Formats: sequence, structure tokens, C-alpha cells
Amino acid sequence: MEHAAHHAHGEIRFDEASWEERYRTAPALWSGRANPQLVAEAAALTPGRALDAGSGEGGDAVWLAGRGWQVTAVDFSTVALARAAAAAERLGPEVAGRVEWVHADLTGWAPPAGAFDLVSVQYFHLPPQDRDPVFARLAAAVAPGGSLLVVGHRPSELHTGLPEMFFTAGQVAATLDPAAWDVVVCEDRPRTASGPAGHELPIADTVLRARRRA
Repeated sequence: MEHAAHHAHGEIRFDEASWEERYRTAPALWSGRANPQLVAEAAALTPGRALDAGSGEGGDAVWLAGRGWQVTAVDFSTVALARAAAAAERLGPEVAGRVEWVHADLTGWAPPAGAFDLVSVQYFHLPPQDRDPVFARLAAAVAPGGSLLVVGHRPSELHTGLPEMFFTAGQVAATLDPAAWDVVVCEDRPRTASGPAGHELPIADTVLRARRRA
């Protein structure tokens, strides 16, 4: 899910109520498909326990569950979580039974340390003073031998209104203890996305995958 800031009446909102309102404005905000960088990076990983941080309407969590992962999916929107759970149920009890949907605000919620073989953070854009502590807690939740995957929109001229909201994979990698982590992927990747009028736009993701040493 692209869990960035929500603009409302000229203000920037990061709170649960604003996101609940945004989800209620449409039957679906996202495609329902897994984010492409998650598919690229996790397809070859051995399924285990996964944390989907900022799970939105559940596209990533359902994809992981379908591949055999036991998933904890966390979001602060009850509307999004209900849609996600319904999507999982439509795929049957085997998939639905592999996902635990957790209603929590990641800016205050702490996952259990060392509990997950994969922690996936997709397009979670916050101001640095909020983002850095959240990312630190999420990194601490990775088990020895497990992977941290952080994907964001690459900082660019497209985001000049909120430059502090965007980060590079290198900036995230620099916060990891090199004695405890091996950086596997740290790069920008171009792709296309659908614009408001249905036309395709060239954009780029910044992608970090790091492995906690066993």
C-alpha cells in the first residue's frame, strides 16, 4: 500500500481518522495486487513469518499468504483491514487462515523483536522524525537470517511539495548496524504507473533489502 501523507483542505494529515475518511471515499484505493518490488524480492524467499507494515487493503499480505507465509498485517484503518480480510476470505480458508489482521498505528506500535523472517515496508512515507523510529522498530523485528524489505517512491521533482517525506534506500541502509546486517539490494528501479487519467507515468522506486546475520 502506498501509505503516504493524506492532503485535506490544504493540510497534511497523518492521522487515523483522515485515512479512514480517505478509504471511505471509494470502494477501493489500491489495485488489490501485490506491490511489484515485493514480488521481485520475496518470490524466491523461503516462506516463514512475515510482517506487512502498513498493509492497507491487503494486496501484499494476501499474496504472501498465498505463497505459504504466516502473515501479520498491520494498519490503522479499520476500513482497509475489513476490505483486506474480505479479499483473503474470497481466496478460501487456507489463505485467510494464514493472515492475522492487526489494527494499530505504526508510529506507536512495537512489533515483537526478532519475530519475523520477513518485514515488508511498502511506500510508508512519514516525516523523518516519525519515520526513523518506526523503521528502527521494524528492523528490530527481523529474526536472525531474516530479511528487511523497504520500498519507497524515489525522491524526485515529482515530490517537491513534501521533499522531507521521501527517502533513498541508501539512507535507510545507513541506519542499519553493518555488524548485524548484510545489504543485499540498495538501488532505484524505474517502472510505470497509471496516472489519474489512465495514462502511464514513468516513476521510480527506491528499494532496500537487507538480511540480518544469523
